Amino acid sequence: MNAAVPRRRRPTGGLVAAVALSGLLALYFVLVLGRSVALVRTGEPVGVALGLAFALLPLVALVLIAREWLLALHVQRMADTLAAAGDLPVDRLPRSPGGRIDREAARAAFDPARDAVEADPESWAAWYHLAFAYDAAGDRRRAREALRTARRLWRTAAGSR
Repeated sequence: MNAAVPRRRRPTGGLVAAVALSGLLALYFVLVLGRSVALVRTGEPVGVALGLAFALLPLVALVLIAREWLLALHVQRMADTLAAAGDLPVDRLPRSPGGRIDREAARAAFDPARDAVEADPESWAAWYHLAFAYDAAGDRRRAREALRTARRLWRTAAGSR
């Protein structure tokens, strides 16, 4: 008797694009760092200063990109947990013919998500739902903040996953 083999998920177009873009950025960083080293090797004070500055910028960008990848991985794990519990947020909001979410519907969907966070501010799932309500309302900055809060609570609840 054959045991059921779990199906592997196929990468989505967004994931493939993100990996490709990250690869191109890595190539860019290598090229910039090569130029930075060449500037530092000139020994000229201006060349050394520019070389160090040019080397610092890709390193800062690399840290920020790594931070976003880690957030994306944790958000996917949280989504898997919510999906297994049947609690994954579903976007059923009405849209215009151009694909924009109806503002009134987004506002109406936002209120219950905000109320859930106010009722239980330590619930990572409530923060996760609030993040998607913010996103539907068009507030991407607050959506990211809510996802980061959800991740912090999720990791704390599971002992720093």
